[in-house]
Amino acid sequence: MTDLNTALWWRATLALGLGSVLVFVNLYVAQPLLPWLARDFSLSALGAGWALSASTLGLAAGLLFWARIADRLGRRRVMLGTLLVALLLGLSLAWAPGFVSLVLLRGLQGFFLAGLPATAVAYMGEEFTPRALVTSIGIYIAANSLGGIAGRVFGGLVAELAGHWQASFLLLSGISLLLWGLLPRLLPPSRCFVPAPKGQGSAALLAHVRNPLLWPVYLVGGLNFMVFLNQYTYVAFHLSAPPIALAPAALGLLFLTYLTGTLASGVSGVLVRRFGLCNTLLGAIGIMALGSLGLLSERLPVIIASLLIDSFAFFLSHACASSWVGRSVTQDRALASSLYLVFYYAGASLGGLYLYPFWLAAGLPGVTLGLIAVMTVTGFLAWRLRGHERREMASTLQ
Repeated sequence: MTDLNTALWWRATLALGLGSVLVFVNLYVAQPLLPWLARDFSLSALGAGWALSASTLGLAAGLLFWARIADRLGRRRVMLGTLLVALLLGLSLAWAPGFVSLVLLRGLQGFFLAGLPATAVAYMGEEFTPRALVTSIGIYIAANSLGGIAGRVFGGLVAELAGHWQASFLLLSGISLLLWGLLPRLLPPSRCFVPAPKGQGSAALLAHVRNPLLWPVYLVGGLNFMVFLNQYTYVAFHLSAPPIALAPAALGLLFLTYLTGTLASGVSGVLVRRFGLCNTLLGAIGIMALGSLGLLSERLPVIIASLLIDSFAFFLSHACASSWVGRSVTQDRALASSLYLVFYYAGASLGGLYLYPFWLAAGLPGVTLGLIAVMTVTGFLAWRLRGHERREMASTLQ
């Protein structure tokens, strides 16, 4: 297996990081455009949100499919092939004749974008030593947040400079295709991959869902992302309206608050080694709940500070949850990791619906209440996992 800081480890980690950036640039480019789409197509905040929700829902639908294909055919070809198709679909979005066709294309693009996230953690789990795995996952998740930042910031900026939202899809998909050309050269072939037997996918899926070490963390990931991602949508609608009335480019810059998430992902390995995986997860959830209280303010600097704190806490919790899944299974790793991401992106798709009544009732303070309610649930689930972790440590010492 490949150890930390070797040349092969760096090649693989950089390739997966770049691929992750490309996935999330194209997944989240639509988010700063939602107020623009609502205006052009005469939609509500919830209706315009389908330009984002369709892609995350498509991604959730594709994860288990591509994970099973990768378990049988290999990781590398699935990651490279599906990403190429998704980027080509991204180009077609610029010529979507209406909002319905845009939503359908975004859903199909999300389905193919699922190939790399469905497979990357399983690839790392097979090819890297345990200490290399923790660091690689932290870097990979940092790349997730960097891709999300780039897609949102440049999506809003390009649309404002060009005067229409179509330019964002066209330019970012085109640049992504050029960068995709580096991946086949960087990503090493799998050396430890063993094809999964045929006909056992359903049994393996049920085993993972019933596993008491996995289903709580699946819910933690899905519920946390449900409120974290979609709070940005409602913050963007709040800030695009009078009296603040930010332009699309400024709304895109709002997502620079994800940089604290990149920092959190990068230091997650250090924090886990110092405090333990579940203690770090539980602390991250608590910080996220406290940070969200800043959304109760009407002042822009306080709202931005709240998003900075929430981003750090969320991505720290995501790194912990992903590492927990990676270390808790020995078979059908791609399926286990993909099942986590199914919950994760299904939560992203449903979060707009969940928070919408809170938004209608009380604006951002209502969104804050909805977020804290979810943090209470995920905090309880993390506490349950902490008990499992302590029992494991006690049995190891005996």
